[in-house]
Amino acid sequence: MNEPTIKRSKSKIGGWVLTALLTAFMMFSTLGKFSDFEGKAKMFEHLGWSESVMVYVGIVEIVIALLFLVPRAAFVAAILVTAYLGGAIATHVRVNDDFEFPIIIGVLYWVALGLRDSRIFKLAFGSNSM
Repeated sequence: MNEPTIKRSKSKIGGWVLTALLTAFMMFSTLGKFSDFEGKAKMFEHLGWSESVMVYVGIVEIVIALLFLVPRAAFVAAILVTAYLGGAIATHVRVNDDFEFPIIIGVLYWVALGLRDSRIFKLAFGSNSM
């Protein structure tokens, strides 16, 4: 194995590790949408969403997370998660909450995909540098 092949292999492994972590995070995020806890209604009301709507949001999260695990669907899933997180950012901005975390998660999704598939970095940056 030559050095570029080893580098690509390590990148791919890193991308899959990051993918697993992001998928676990998304699955954990859905717990609050599907379970009952004290203050849930008040929290969602603050954000401007009803509890019943948030169940559907949780379903969307699960579908996107699972799609991101499928190599042939990962690019579409990254686009969908970007749109989904854009909605989360808009919701938090509207109620004057911190909104940086969804931005970080979105960037990490694209980094994970770029590490898994170098064509993403080539498309984004126009070079073979990564």
